[in-house]
Amino acid sequence: MSKKKALIITDGSKTIRSIALPIKEAFAGYKVKICPAKRFDGTDLLAADIFFIGCKRQKPKSFAYLEEMLSHISLASRKCSVFSINEKAINYLSTILKDSEADLKEPFLISEEKIGKAAVNKWLKKLL
Repeated sequence: MSKKKALIITDGSKTIRSIALPIKEAFAGYKVKICPAKRFDGTDLLAADIFFIGCKRQKPKSFAYLEEMLSHISLASRKCSVFSINEKAINYLSTILKDSEADLKEPFLISEEKIGKAAVNKWLKKLL
């Protein structure tokens, strides 16, 4: 039996990576890939059982391909969530996922001061 797969797509910023790493650690039974959007490949998303998208600001240039792909693909059976330190970015991410029909779970909005394993684990427990 193959391991379940999780994908974490980020804007590549240090802040967002500091949230992505504890997400990866929390999915011990999964094969997890953290991928900056500029190196994102659609096949990674299609193979994922669950995925997360995070960015520091709304509409980063590196998300153009991801945004386009999400508007033309059905991910109806896939759980996903979004995370950021910025409410406008959370709203943007939630909006770009609408057309894909992915099963969007509770977004994670956190202040930079509170980023850490405990906060991430608390959020993930609500999702799973």
